[in-house]
Amino acid sequence: MPLSIVREFGPHLIEAKTPIFLSDCLSHVARELGFDHFALAYEPRVRFEERKSVLMHNYPAEWAEVYVSFDLAGQDPVRRACDRALLGFEWRNLAKLIPLTIGDHRMLAVGREVGVADGYTVPRHIPGEGTGSCSFVVGPGSELPRERLEVAELLGAIAIAAARGLAGLGQYHCKPALSDRQRECVLWSARGKTAAETAIIMGVTEFTVRKHLKDARERYNVHCGQTLILCALYDGLISFPDLLRWWNNLLE
Repeated sequence: MPLSIVREFGPHLIEAKTPIFLSDCLSHVARELGFDHFALAYEPRVRFEERKSVLMHNYPAEWAEVYVSFDLAGQDPVRRACDRALLGFEWRNLAKLIPLTIGDHRMLAVGREVGVADGYTVPRHIPGEGTGSCSFVVGPGSELPRERLEVAELLGAIAIAAARGLAGLGQYHCKPALSDRQRECVLWSARGKTAAETAIIMGVTEFTVRKHLKDARERYNVHCGQTLILCALYDGLISFPDLLRWWNNLLE
């Protein structure tokens, strides 16, 4: 049964503490599911620049060399499609997610020539932190094991979570960068309120609001309100729903 593969390999993926162990485990998973290769990546965003990206694969050496030599990461249509998908997707459906250029078709054709014929990619996103993907790939002459793609979805998501852990993310022990009052001032600023309007809402003086915002900018070492708002969003101190729900309520 396909789900038995999840029960067999899921715990090992979750407990992976080293890149080598995770890579070996994914190699076994790919074979059990009927794929020939895998690729796993997790890329932290800007505010986590001290964290290292995670990348592992067992693609054919020729394709890996071409990919790196020509710096194809920035042109990869599969990577771009990950930004437009909530669930895993077959590569044959790329055109349903993004517009494919002549260069994209050429890149996919080169991949097929060197052993990367077709694949299924599982994307995951954490706004403000990073993006991850896990691809399971078949070589020329092989068909995707479509009856097992749901299992690939589950195990791919678990593998991305494991890669996130290897990148040093997922558990936070640091204190919030802003105080409660500073956070509240930033939130109202993000909602479009001036310092004077925020002061009325919060029941404090305009001077106090401006002081809170100034101190907040200093804590993040930024010099403008827009960047301060972005930093607070990145750190999870405010969220897009905090803004969208408030704006929607105004329109009702």
